Amino acid sequence: MSLVKDWSRRRALALLGAATGAGWFELLRAQTYPRILQGPMVGDTSSDSTVLWMRASDAHRIEIEYSTDPTLKSAARSIAIDAVPDQDYIVRIPLQDLMPATAYAYRVLLDGKPDRYARAPRVFRTLPRGSAPLRLAFGSCARRILDGRQPIFEAIAAAQPDGFFWVGDHVYIDSLAPMAFEYEYQLQRSVPSAQAMLNSVPQWAIWDDHDYGLNNGDRTSPVRELGLATFKKYWANPSYGLPAAPGVFFRKRIAQVECFFLDGRSYRDPSDQVDGSSKTQLGAVQKAWLKQALRESDATFKLLIGGGGWATSGGDKFDESWGAYRHERDELFDFICDERIGGVVLLSGDVHRGELNLVPRRAKGGYDLTELVSSPLAQPTRSANDNLQAESRLRSPYDGGSNFGFLEFDASGGLTLNLRDVQGRSVWEPVKLDVRDLQIRRHRSVTKAS
Repeated sequence: MSLVKDWSRRRALALLGAATGAGWFELLRAQTYPRILQGPMVGDTSSDSTVLWMRASDAHRIEIEYSTDPTLKSAARSIAIDAVPDQDYIVRIPLQDLMPATAYAYRVLLDGKPDRYARAPRVFRTLPRGSAPLRLAFGSCARRILDGRQPIFEAIAAAQPDGFFWVGDHVYIDSLAPMAFEYEYQLQRSVPSAQAMLNSVPQWAIWDDHDYGLNNGDRTSPVRELGLATFKKYWANPSYGLPAAPGVFFRKRIAQVECFFLDGRSYRDPSDQVDGSSKTQLGAVQKAWLKQALRESDATFKLLIGGGGWATSGGDKFDESWGAYRHERDELFDFICDERIGGVVLLSGDVHRGELNLVPRRAKGGYDLTELVSSPLAQPTRSANDNLQAESRLRSPYDGGSNFGFLEFDASGGLTLNLRDVQGRSVWEPVKLDVRDLQIRRHRSVTKAS
């Protein structure tokens, strides 16, 4: 008898004997290796806290060991949370009482032991406070089936932003089948090139049509509730809409910047509906929330973040941008002017090319609104010769490949807007803004009916 066969025979007899007392299930379970299947991903983060999202392989007790010491000596431990079948073994582990703008090494413990497939510590960084310099990145349209490699995420990780915004189409579900929703999230969350960014950079997300469920989806979508339930499982945002208006919109203060993440799908009227004062992309509750939040904000800069473009001059039945909702868009912009709200900058994605555009508003008493568009993160780009033309362009559209938006805020009230390619290089000359140029100088003139 060979050594291999002899070992196998003795191993089988030992297992059979052990099973007599312990039971087959517990015996087989003892032969498995617990692991994290997706994650960890750094979710909502502040200057003194973070949330780490992950999905375990089975029912295990999950903890985080963390320290400012990269070797994890004298490490603290988080609370323990059980990964359970009802949540598909997904857990969110909060870490609190952290120091601002500080790097923390961490690793995952399963049932008190380090994940044997990820023993090396990872590192995340808490957010700065006040007017400290800040770097934020964003992008949209990560179509795994057209670009499974997705090297853009390596460029984003190398740029070391303080946070990353997913502004829609981060998965392409395009299905009514419930299984397709979680399947697409799990595959995208497992892309190897994205891991360094996911486990080191805080992530926040909204959706657009393909991650909402169906292409060009609106409030009539039959998978609206399923889309939201899946989104909430796989993202660790600070909140998800309001009790009176469930969705993916929320606000987030990051140092001198306040971010208003918008849901352009849950309450959206069909885009081919005739535009007018009653047509809405946001819905009444979200729009009222946004106006009140803008009125309350004392941030130096205020980012309005949506899936579809702000500066497009379209409006035909194929238009998925704000061009098909011009009445509501201009209502918001008039509100910004009337309430003398300064520092507003626009971010969007969707169009499969990079853009740097302008919405002219000075003639109406406000200031011109600058829009940075980043798309795609991972799929072919599209030519600018289509129906989605901008009102005014600051730079020629970039259709040379995957890209991400990059915003740098300095301590003196300056903002640099840039677009970077898959090598992390600028694709055009960056645009620099001064917050003093984003202030209301006078009220807009309003013609009253006689």
